[in-house]
Amino acid sequence: MEFIFIRHGHGEHLNDYPNRLNTLHPSLTEYGIFQVTQLRNEIKVGPDDLVLVSPTKRTIETATIIKNGMDFIISPFVGPRMFPQNPELPCLTCDHILSKTEITNLYGDTEILDFNLDCWKEGINRIEQDIFEGYATRLLEWIGQSYKKIFIISHDGTITNYRILLGEKGLTRKDFLGEAGVYRMNF
Repeated sequence: MEFIFIRHGHGEHLNDYPNRLNTLHPSLTEYGIFQVTQLRNEIKVGPDDLVLVSPTKRTIETATIIKNGMDFIISPFVGPRMFPQNPELPCLTCDHILSKTEITNLYGDTEILDFNLDCWKEGINRIEQDIFEGYATRLLEWIGQSYKKIFIISHDGTITNYRILLGEKGLTRKDFLGEAGVYRMNF
């Protein structure tokens, strides 16, 4: 089994950084679309692969370009997550997730995976580590051995948190992927 973590492309909230971090639901910029289109040429997603996507506009746009018309699943369990956790830092507006209603209105009947848990208000961004690990473990158990390749299209902090949960040690912000970055883990 292979996990392929993909960070979204350049988003509108990164223009005039850090002054636009409080932009609600930023889209990809033209440059971000270019980055992801280039990435699509390198990443091959098969019809039997699982693609999980954070419920933010920029990650869904990234998935739409990479999947090129194929289905994916949106889940708050791969939404934005702060790394490292610091309860004194505010939650940035750019990291607010879309609601189920917004997802349905914007993206039709794209599948949503949330195990009927109440996890939409704040997502996983600032929840306590043990709650995050419970959600993430439940997601990993759901994935099981059903897929050879699992693509997770998400955010730097979330990707780093999952890499640690999956056994990597000593990761810091220096290990962040950057725009349209890819990281692979084999099991």
